[in-house]
Amino acid sequence: MLHPKQFEVNEAWIAFRLNRAPIRTERDGDFNCIALMDAASCFILGSEFIPVTAAEPTEAEFRRLLKTGQAHKQQLPKTLFVPREDAADLLAREATHQEIDVVRVPESELLIFIGEARQGFAERFEEAPE
Repeated sequence: MLHPKQFEVNEAWIAFRLNRAPIRTERDGDFNCIALMDAASCFILGSEFIPVTAAEPTEAEFRRLLKTGQAHKQQLPKTLFVPREDAADLLAREATHQEIDVVRVPESELLIFIGEARQGFAERFEEAPE
């Protein structure tokens, strides 16, 4: 089982969908928020809003997200964890192009890292059940 204590800061990052339900906007439609997190510190390095109609971020969107993350420590990680359940072919191709090893794992193994961030995001931005 993965755990933050296994990693050094900036050794591994996690790319994941931060929201549980689509983020609704009147003007531009529904979005998912894709976040990039450092595995050791669980610090959110950046995020991108992706239309729900897109299966995954484009390579350009993910490249922008990587640059945002890189700005924090002036380097990229060695490893990127991605939930196995998510569509991430373009993401994996761009990460590999940046010489980052992509590891697909069940989302349940990432919950120790991402669970609190998702909960906080839901409390702040997602509508309460009626």
